[in-house]
Amino acid sequence: MASMGCILSPTLLSLKTLKTTCSAPSLLLTFRARKPLKTKIIQGRSTKFTETLKIVNKPKSRHIQSSGEKGFKFFLRNFKYISIFQPLWKCQYFVLQFWSMLDSKKMKFSSHFIALPKLRKFREMVYNSFSKIVARSIIYLMIIMLVSVAVSKNPSWALTEENLLFLEAWRTIDRAYVDKQFNGQSWFRYRENALRKEPMNTREETYMAIKKMLATLDDPFTRFLEPDQFKSLRSGTQGALTGIGLSIGYSTGVDGASTNLAVISSTPGSPAERAGITPGDVIIAIDETNAENMGLYDAAERLQGPEGSSVKLEIRTGDFQLKSLTLKREKVTLNPVRSKLCEISSPGKDRSRIGYIKLSSFNQNASGAVKEAIETLRGDNVTSFVLDLRNNSGGLFPEGIEIAKIWLQKGVIVYICDSQGVRDIYEADGSKAVAASEPLAVLVNKGTASASEILAGALKDNNRAVLFGEPTFGKGKIQSVFELSDGSGLAVTVARYETPAHTDIDKVGVIPDHPLPASFPMKMDEFCTCLKDPASSCNLSTAQLFSR
Repeated sequence: MASMGCILSPTLLSLKTLKTTCSAPSLLLTFRARKPLKTKIIQGRSTKFTETLKIVNKPKSRHIQSSGEKGFKFFLRNFKYISIFQPLWKCQYFVLQFWSMLDSKKMKFSSHFIALPKLRKFREMVYNSFSKIVARSIIYLMIIMLVSVAVSKNPSWALTEENLLFLEAWRTIDRAYVDKQFNGQSWFRYRENALRKEPMNTREETYMAIKKMLATLDDPFTRFLEPDQFKSLRSGTQGALTGIGLSIGYSTGVDGASTNLAVISSTPGSPAERAGITPGDVIIAIDETNAENMGLYDAAERLQGPEGSSVKLEIRTGDFQLKSLTLKREKVTLNPVRSKLCEISSPGKDRSRIGYIKLSSFNQNASGAVKEAIETLRGDNVTSFVLDLRNNSGGLFPEGIEIAKIWLQKGVIVYICDSQGVRDIYEADGSKAVAASEPLAVLVNKGTASASEILAGALKDNNRAVLFGEPTFGKGKIQSVFELSDGSGLAVTVARYETPAHTDIDKVGVIPDHPLPASFPMKMDEFCTCLKDPASSCNLSTAQLFSR
């Protein structure tokens, strides 16, 4: 019988020791029972039992079992079904030994669990405390709501129309500005302090508060535009304005810092060009007002005015000569493109037909005008092109991208970057290419800025064109203009850019492949003359012009 499984001795009926022999591990297991128990022989194989030990008459408990005790006994009943305990259950050694230990040390299992009366008392205590907490929370919430209603009805606590305009400008900078560190300050804290401390009772005071806020960014290109300034800026990008035809910026000192107001370019045919003002000239004063600490938009406003009125300028030229000029304002039509055919004869060779295109600005008509000029020159059977970007101070960024696509079959045009790195890439896919195969030379100088530099850098880094001239202005940042609800606006630096070769040109400029002769002319009519006359000091041969 022993070979078939485990046998329980009949001596169990008299509270004697129960002796059980297991054939598999050959161990002697012992436990004691408190009351007479009925027994049952467990049939099984030598290594695997087929039926669990069952006690028919359970001892009466002296207390009501808690859930923890029941859970532990449930664990014991299902001990053999837990996979990690299968090897242990085969002999039941550890279970029986555990109960034997408890009995031998006179320990009662029930003493380790909380009695039901105690649980009920604890539950009532928790319920009473919770109800008090809920009642107090409801009272506090009602008080807060009453105070909020009172504050909202009190005009001294509510946001005024002027506050809302200030917040509109603040949110625009918060969303769009390139430097998310905001020049090392807490932008949210500045908002709260400004709303508490800055006077905003009138529109003029609100404008002053906005200008003061922008000044903390220390960015000369991020500026507030009052409604008339914003309207004037819009008209300039649409093709016409009233002034003297100057594009201005900041000159760069030896340490790379921006210093004085400087001339970037003079619009062809404008009063400034006729007066001989050239790129790099420094503006000392405007109408006898010192321009040393004058902002860009303040200076631009002073230079513009009613048609026929005069403005007095004090200029320091590149050779440090001082000039005093009085110019009459007139309506300056910004025709962005002019073109000309140059026929150059070479001994023993066919005539070279070169199409010269002068691009003076990037207004909303620029890309269409460039396409039209290319088609016109192609009608004259040109074999190559010269694109003159000298004294082009830039303009609309999208127009610069569109013009680059005209000349490129494929390739990166510009990388747009922020404080986290590259965030956008503008590329040409060939769908808008018009002149992507003819030899191309590009002329640049220190008056070539902004969108012009994007175009020049794209054509150079994609090996599409040869650049001639001098390093460009070095404005490697992009501004967007945002209109506010009262008709005013913000010009905000939204990104910086890198050329396709990942060159950051800010305050450095695009470096040309070759210099131009010192006497090379600026005017379109004189360009062809230099190319035709080999004896001229400004001459460039066709081979030199398109050779890398």
